[in-house]
Amino acid sequence: MNDLLSVVDWSRAQFALTAMYHWLFVPLTLGLSVVVAIMETMYYRTGRADWKAITKFWMTLFGINFACGVATGLILEFEFGTNWSNYSWFVGDIFGAPLAIEGILAFFMEATFVAVMFFGWNKVSRGFHLASTWLVAIGVSLSALWILVANAWMQNPVGMAFDPDQMRNVMDDFWGMAFNAVSLNKFFHAVASGWCLAGVFVLGVSCWLLWRRSNIDVARRSLAIGAWVGLAGIVATIYTGDGSAVQVARVQPMKLAAMEALYDGKVGQELVGFGIVNTDKRPGDDAPALYGEVSIPYGLSILANHDADSFVPGINDLIEGIALTPAGDTVRTVSYAERIAIGREAREALRLYDVARAEGDSAAMAAARADFEAAYPYFGYGYLDSPQDAVPPVALTFYAFRVMVIIGGYLLLLFLGAIFACTRRTGWLEKPWLHWVGIISIPLVWICSQAGWIVAEVGRQPWVIQDLMPTGAAISANSTAAVQTTFWLFAVLFTLLLVAEISIMLRYIARMSRTDIITNPKI
Repeated sequence: MNDLLSVVDWSRAQFALTAMYHWLFVPLTLGLSVVVAIMETMYYRTGRADWKAITKFWMTLFGINFACGVATGLILEFEFGTNWSNYSWFVGDIFGAPLAIEGILAFFMEATFVAVMFFGWNKVSRGFHLASTWLVAIGVSLSALWILVANAWMQNPVGMAFDPDQMRNVMDDFWGMAFNAVSLNKFFHAVASGWCLAGVFVLGVSCWLLWRRSNIDVARRSLAIGAWVGLAGIVATIYTGDGSAVQVARVQPMKLAAMEALYDGKVGQELVGFGIVNTDKRPGDDAPALYGEVSIPYGLSILANHDADSFVPGINDLIEGIALTPAGDTVRTVSYAERIAIGREAREALRLYDVARAEGDSAAMAAARADFEAAYPYFGYGYLDSPQDAVPPVALTFYAFRVMVIIGGYLLLLFLGAIFACTRRTGWLEKPWLHWVGIISIPLVWICSQAGWIVAEVGRQPWVIQDLMPTGAAISANSTAAVQTTFWLFAVLFTLLLVAEISIMLRYIARMSRTDIITNPKI
């Protein structure tokens, strides 16, 4: 048992490592593809060579990042088979469909038109080249769509049914699976956050050029586009973030409770603005959940239900079986202890079905199948030892959520300030302190992006598939030593890849700052 837990922990760590490195590249690819397309649109409309040079400058940075994102993404998909083979068997017919579409449709579109985008200058018409650049941007977003559809399905498993003859889930409603409310909201939230991140990246690099007093015209025009794209991104991110909170309250209430370190909910629940998590707090005890709490009255009820007088369940409430219906009504459902018992009954019924099938006893098969289907909604709970196992890491989820929100608020002010500076004729863009604010914001936006991913993924633990399969049941039959070895191997390789990307980008930006990008673009 201890070795199994060790394999689970190391496999989770390896997947988290790969996902977080991958997510360093993905949002910049999403947003920078749009920025580049907008800049080339300006070139197409004006026919001015300076816009072409500016486009090629940012296009090169996009290409460097795009290549690194592809490398980490491929490894991430392979890990489903190497480290999570039980999961792949259990839902492979469902989870594999959006991944296959992503590879066949979206990635094919990216790979096809990215070649024209980089090597088609002066070889195809300006209109065709512009179309290729926009198709790359669309392809990148479509690629994200299908990846996020797969991820959203893990958080809200719909559109499928369990087939006891195959001992696995099969899809019975593709469109219901693909376009449920969670997947659509998650897609727009991720794409918008990519625009925001790319906006900060373009703004920060432009500020560095201004601080160096190099390529002033390039920097000014790039900064303006970056600020407007970033503003659109942060506004859309905030809007879709509100939608995400509503969806989480409906389908993952335990995640919402962990985000707020909320153990005992109430009507008109406050939203915690600041607090220090009591890491010794356990469900059901009398210890305080937070120290030094500063809250916004009615904030969480408004955020989760858009109703200041609504009830928001906490961790203790959910464990005891108090929850919200999709309509927002408070109801008493099945407690977690009962869910564990029912889940074990489902597992036993499935075992009896398999035995009866082997013996050819159709009556026993029918009885076992009926018992299994009745208990199946809580199948995953049968793998848990206690209700407390269903509580995610509260402190990490709580702090990550606040990091995301605080930096997100800062970024909104940053973009508004940058746009204000761009519209003034009084030298705002020449102020060194403003340049350094833009430069320092580059790492902050990545911290914000990573924090959002942590909230989404850590907050749903221990589930690989919400309520149906915990991580302990999804694992492959690997040894701890094998997973540890690959963990450290990937840690070294990904770090080297990240260092290489940053080094190449910095050297390219520094080299271009020593020349006139418009009159002598060395792309």
